[in-house]
Amino acid sequence: MSDSLAVVGAGAAGAAAAYRLRDADRDATVFEKSRGVTGRAATRRRNGCRYDHGANYVTPGDGPVADLVRDLGDDGRHDIAEPVWMFDGAGTVAPGRDSGEPKWTWAAGITQLGKRLLARTDATVRRETRVRSLARTADGGWALTDADGETYGPFGDVLLTPPAPQTADLLAATDWDDERLAAARDAAAAVPYRSVVTAVLHYPFELDREWYALVNTDDDHDVGWLARESCKPGHVPDGESLLVVQMAPDWSATHYDDPDGDQVAAAADRVAALLDDDRLLDPDWTDTQGWRYALPDAAAEREPLSAVADAGLHFAGDWVAGEGRVHAAVESGLDAADRIR
Repeated sequence: MSDSLAVVGAGAAGAAAAYRLRDADRDATVFEKSRGVTGRAATRRRNGCRYDHGANYVTPGDGPVADLVRDLGDDGRHDIAEPVWMFDGAGTVAPGRDSGEPKWTWAAGITQLGKRLLARTDATVRRETRVRSLARTADGGWALTDADGETYGPFGDVLLTPPAPQTADLLAATDWDDERLAAARDAAAAVPYRSVVTAVLHYPFELDREWYALVNTDDDHDVGWLARESCKPGHVPDGESLLVVQMAPDWSATHYDDPDGDQVAAAADRVAALLDDDRLLDPDWTDTQGWRYALPDAAAEREPLSAVADAGLHFAGDWVAGEGRVHAAVESGLDAADRIR
């Protein structure tokens, strides 16, 4: 059987796993359907601004993430000093309870997490390569086929890190005559998700507040999260403001397929009311992103996933951890790598 390893997905979990296995003498290939890496920990550039429009920062959590982030070097890394405040369904804003843990991002954006992890490996990263199916090979390994019909392998181990519904689709398209496959597929398919629509609102003036971000605490507002990207050095030029608005999951589910202009107008309307500032009704440029599989609401059942590990099939991601946080995805990737090792 081949000693090579395939990692499907270059999100936080996949990048962390490749990093952990960098000295394990495995020929690793990372397959990523997009041009970028780190999944929802994503950064865009536009009109002289950088903005983290999915996950806004990474925290250390309770595990090894703090040491990992520090191992990547402190050049360009920034701990957001301003606090996260809260608001309720009535739009009442109040100071939050600051945990005191760091809120890390980078001057070049949170996508630096995945880029720096992968840059410290010898893994081959195949961007814009969407894996469509898997097949068991005669020697007990795995072959992967992409959307263009090209086949890769054989691989001794495969680590699947896409969101649970997409992982379930891959397992449904897997050619392997083993009863454990259906149980693993069903475990992934059963994970519930919340969708989130992100609206990015730019203004040609400064918006001065005491907080970095506001979070809704009672799930009774159309806005779930609002952040000032100007609190991150190198992201927004002086004299400008850029707000990253993540609409609440219920609103997002209802309006996910609305035209971008309608989503932006609704976000600007809710933000102007929340901050009591009518100037915010009229951003000078905007952007949107829909995250269909943004936040898992539960962890997958572990036993069906673990049952296929001896066949070289492994899983990682925030849906395995059961928490939609960057550090949880990273920890899941590190744990999977340790099991593979």
